[in-house]
Amino acid sequence: MSLKPLALFVQHDGASSRASITCQYKCGNACFHEVPNTSEGTYFGDIVADISRRRLFRGSAAAVLAVGAGSLLAACGGDEADAAEANPGTGIGTDFTPIAPNKQDAVVIPEGYEQGVVIRWGDPVLPGAPAFDFANQTAAAQAKQFGFNNDFAALLPIEGRDGSFLLVVNHEYTTEPYMFTGYTPGNPTKEQVEIALAAHGLSVVEVKGENGGGKLSPVMGQYNRRITATTEFTVTGPAAGSAFLKTAADPTGTKVLGTLNNCSGGVTPWGTVLSGEENFNQYFAGVLADPAMQAMGKRYGLGHPGAGQGEMPRRWELFDKRFDVTQEPNESHRFGYVVEVDPWDPAAAPIKHSALGRFKHEAANIYVTADGTVVAYSGDDERFEYMYKFVSSRKIEPGNTAAARKANMGILAQGTLYVAKLTGDHPDKIDGTGKAPSDKGFTGKGQWIPILETGADGKGRSLVDGMSAEEVAVFTRVAGDKAGATKMDRPEDFEANPKTGKVYVALTNNSNRGTEGKAAADEANPRNQNKSGQILELVDDHKGTAFTWSLLLVCGDPQAADTYFAGFDKSKVSPISCPDNLAFDPHGNLWISTDGNALKSNDGLFSVALEGERRGETKQFLTVPIGAETCGPVITADRVLVCVQHPGELDGHSADNPGSHWPDGGTTQPRPSVVAVWKKNGKIGV
Repeated sequence: MSLKPLALFVQHDGASSRASITCQYKCGNACFHEVPNTSEGTYFGDIVADISRRRLFRGSAAAVLAVGAGSLLAACGGDEADAAEANPGTGIGTDFTPIAPNKQDAVVIPEGYEQGVVIRWGDPVLPGAPAFDFANQTAAAQAKQFGFNNDFAALLPIEGRDGSFLLVVNHEYTTEPYMFTGYTPGNPTKEQVEIALAAHGLSVVEVKGENGGGKLSPVMGQYNRRITATTEFTVTGPAAGSAFLKTAADPTGTKVLGTLNNCSGGVTPWGTVLSGEENFNQYFAGVLADPAMQAMGKRYGLGHPGAGQGEMPRRWELFDKRFDVTQEPNESHRFGYVVEVDPWDPAAAPIKHSALGRFKHEAANIYVTADGTVVAYSGDDERFEYMYKFVSSRKIEPGNTAAARKANMGILAQGTLYVAKLTGDHPDKIDGTGKAPSDKGFTGKGQWIPILETGADGKGRSLVDGMSAEEVAVFTRVAGDKAGATKMDRPEDFEANPKTGKVYVALTNNSNRGTEGKAAADEANPRNQNKSGQILELVDDHKGTAFTWSLLLVCGDPQAADTYFAGFDKSKVSPISCPDNLAFDPHGNLWISTDGNALKSNDGLFSVALEGERRGETKQFLTVPIGAETCGPVITADRVLVCVQHPGELDGHSADNPGSHWPDGGTTQPRPSVVAVWKKNGKIGV
């Protein structure tokens, strides 16, 4: 393969291509605010000491894993399949012809493949759901319909029903100007707010495949469920019952209404789905009067002024006081956790696991060691934030039965939480240009620093001086500061390869790296003003505290000097920018979806070979429509699934002036959707 990047990829003069309206509604303009991590060792330690002294508010009112993580599109047969099994990650089975970068208002796929929409925003999920009517939406209808801005997707086979699956999807955020004509930012109606609340959360919907093809169709099945921003959740771990979580509506501090900004996720070997609560801060208005708590809130991006003036255009607090921290100072502490949902029991209350810490979780993904130890990896998606892992002190109960699921859902409530510190092997050769320091590229060592232990009773023990266990669980970022963790370039999806055990992290970008007053480039984050991100590879002692690392990719235009593709010939790779979500196929190849392509092309999905002569070979499989982000990849032997998030979100456009008409065409409004892609005629293989 010989790819020639388009001329528009030569210049590295721009940042992420996200529209400003996407930044505003997806993450509350996080990249336009001061970086929350200003720690230099003692500053936040002083704040924690102050909180500890006063104790503020005290007394106040494997088969399933393989499917969810991704299998293989271009499946192999015979000798080729045997070779792939013996040599995982070598690129076998990814021999599609890569597509060219483009700006089309369509999902563009390789020659020889077909596609179809599985489900769209507003499609019925629960019995009694009406057909979607953009001009006449109601909160009652939306609570029974597929939510907005789908992100993570899992496809779980239903035992005993060939070709039937549970599709579990996150709904990260709402973009109200694209949901309602005539919407006035900062002055919503009560009905619009209630529709938005119902459009958040998760959807569980049965889907049925067709013989001889990869098409999937929704079914009104027994497992179908909508989880929204008003569904009741149970809190586990050291934060449960903490004074930091108690509110007027929940004086016990153990029950939370809703989940917000659910980004990526993961599938557990016991058949449940994990979801990360990410940019939750943007939903809360007001500034706390107490200086210490105000500073702690600022560490999470809370307390920005300008509600109703562009900074916080949703204004949910107008109709629900829990979103006003001056009235409910603890409500924001009830978000920012890893959520666990049992999709096989529509009546089961979802769980928020505080033992895994509170930060802007992109996701949480599970690796099980040979002796049954469960390890969960998670990244904190913000500039200069940290990487974490949780090692359970319990062993997995084998099987996917209801009893095993019930037992295993407690695994993430008992164990040790760690934060990562990295050092490079070539510190004197890192100058911020992104130039590889050796013929082996960027390499180094790392240490997992323990910060919190949680026992079988759910009670915690702090491993950070000056912080209580509940403080570490609720203000985990501060614990990471005090532990001396390494500041990373937006650590997003964080997954272990089920074939090799190597761990991969998508570091999306960080345009503030190396700027005045900010952390300089280091070997794991080697570029100043990093616009296109990188992929980190760890060889981890999963149960232990030591690891080695290298950079697999330093993303961007292959013609640019500051890119690196594991030593692979850069004239034979696809341009890739802003890696976000990761998945693996059964042959151990990596698949990457992108968000905010800084190379002026639409976002897309890429395969990457990890081992052998093809290591670093990066090929673009698809692009999503203009203005959209590629999310939730699932890659199986029969199909690829992607979530197309925020299609048509372009500056200067809205529901009154649509920037896209995907997926339905004509003059229709754009609708976030899940798309399946499969080989023509149902033929699998290369």
